[in-house]
Amino acid sequence: MLEDGTVFDGIGFGYPSEITGEVVFNTGMVGYTETLTDPSYRGQILCMTYPLVGNYGVPGFDVKDEYGLPKFFESDHIQVKALLLHDLSDVASHWSAVRTLDQWLYDEKVPGIYGIDTRALTKKLRVSGVMMGAIIVSKETVDEARLKKLVAGAKYEGLNFMPEVSTAGPQEYGDKSKDCIAVIDTGVKYSIIRNIMRTGYRVVRLPWDATYEQVMSYSPKGVVISNGPGDPKVCKGTIKTATKLIKTSTPTLGICLGNQILALAGGANTYKLKFGHRGQNKPCIDLRSNLSYVTSQNHGYGIDPKSLKGTGFKVWFANADDDTVEGIEHSTKPVIAVQFHPEASPGPYDCMYVFDRFKEVIAAGVEKPAAPKKKAAKKKKVKKSAKR
Repeated sequence: MLEDGTVFDGIGFGYPSEITGEVVFNTGMVGYTETLTDPSYRGQILCMTYPLVGNYGVPGFDVKDEYGLPKFFESDHIQVKALLLHDLSDVASHWSAVRTLDQWLYDEKVPGIYGIDTRALTKKLRVSGVMMGAIIVSKETVDEARLKKLVAGAKYEGLNFMPEVSTAGPQEYGDKSKDCIAVIDTGVKYSIIRNIMRTGYRVVRLPWDATYEQVMSYSPKGVVISNGPGDPKVCKGTIKTATKLIKTSTPTLGICLGNQILALAGGANTYKLKFGHRGQNKPCIDLRSNLSYVTSQNHGYGIDPKSLKGTGFKVWFANADDDTVEGIEHSTKPVIAVQFHPEASPGPYDCMYVFDRFKEVIAAGVEKPAAPKKKAAKKKKVKKSAKR
């Protein structure tokens, strides 16, 4: 049941239970193991728009990559509160599968419903915006009055999910002889850690509320502020640390929630999107090169572009669909950030170069790499035209 009273009846799967959460949708066609374990979904009920889900099953957590990280998952367990599908495949056929999607959800005590009109639900969320919802999966007859009571008490706005998704203490990954990158964990995906190590660094993963002094005690070459769930304004400790990172010209990369946190730290403002961006087919334009890339995204908040004035930040990426801010870069500091997921997982790997650019920013020191000459000339021409 949605908060407007709309009811979707389906067939329950996973773990019989009752839960509440913010109802959102994802337009991705594949990658449900990565999607369901993305910490950015904490507190949310996820509707998959692709009609058939579960046909390739679920691989094992014991399969690791070259860095010792789980190869097919973005965290250690399912992060969504519940899953909504049109059709659930009860047959899993893949060489890596060790259980079905139904079994996985049951094992992790997560409820699901299939057989509902996910197209109708998605259209409703697009028109009305995301809503709170309640789910009951039970062998007994579902009491509609009980559902109404649950959804009336549901809450997502203003909640701090950081203690649930962040590391409790420092964790280190990679060769200790290599230079260090500190990751402020506001819900980091394993693929972010994987790609930092791919570029030649070791990683120290720190709690979301780590102070500037705690971060710098590891003498990092740079700092990454990760993705994560909820309203960025709730992360006051992270914003405070990010403010000092900017002031001290510490090379910093923000990803997703980290992008919003850096904007707030610089003096800009953020706002809640009507229904967010969640999927693997979101086109973004790199304003440095004017090239368009297809990106993987999962966020419900954005940066107010007007509020960037006077902060030192300018737009780096823009969304080709709705012109929202998809990335920012500082004019004089070695600080860059993107709203999408350059590590993808799941999704296209078009923007993996963002990690390589961060390595260039670190190598350049305080002065970030100069923008392409072509862009500088174009900018000069625009200013001249404006004076006329």
